[in-house]
Amino acid sequence: MEISQNAALLVVDVQKGFEEAGFWGVRNNPGADDNIAALIDVWQGSGRPVVFVRHDSSKPDSPLRAGYAGNGFKEYVEERRGKGSGPELFVTKSVNSAFYGTPDLDGWLKAAGISQVVVAGIQTNMCVETTARMGGNLGYDVLLAYDATYTFGLEGPFGWRLSADEVGQASAVSLHGGGFARVVTTKEVVDAAR
Repeated sequence: MEISQNAALLVVDVQKGFEEAGFWGVRNNPGADDNIAALIDVWQGSGRPVVFVRHDSSKPDSPLRAGYAGNGFKEYVEERRGKGSGPELFVTKSVNSAFYGTPDLDGWLKAAGISQVVVAGIQTNMCVETTARMGGNLGYDVLLAYDATYTFGLEGPFGWRLSADEVGQASAVSLHGGGFARVVTTKEVVDAAR
């Protein structure tokens, strides 16, 4: 695996509100936060660009709603913002894709000549997957660091219910198998980026 010198790390929705287990339920990938922190550290240490994405939910009961404490980044992310030697962008959004946020992520990446992105964050099957899919559609070489993401169990149609592991794996299979992104581990990305 090759990580280009200007590959951007997209840190999607790593917000305090996702720690409200009573709202979300049981999560998977317990080491995801450590892996996200490791990716940020490697990117900042190598001068590569980092994009921090925050979801500003328009739902009044959401733990991610603007003005609520859960809207803020988790402490380990907030502590790292502004600390890298490379370019940094802060994007806010109210939908699943970071490419539909403010400022325009696609425009920023293209203006910087960036063609490769590594995606990490929360939730695997929601904003992470949607951002990765759209990145693939826009022609970026997308890598998804699967163990630097997590999600929660989910109920769908016909009473079908999937655990957090099942939801995350289905998302990874769909992205990888569908050619939207290469699903890899944090270690693979970190080793290639060093």
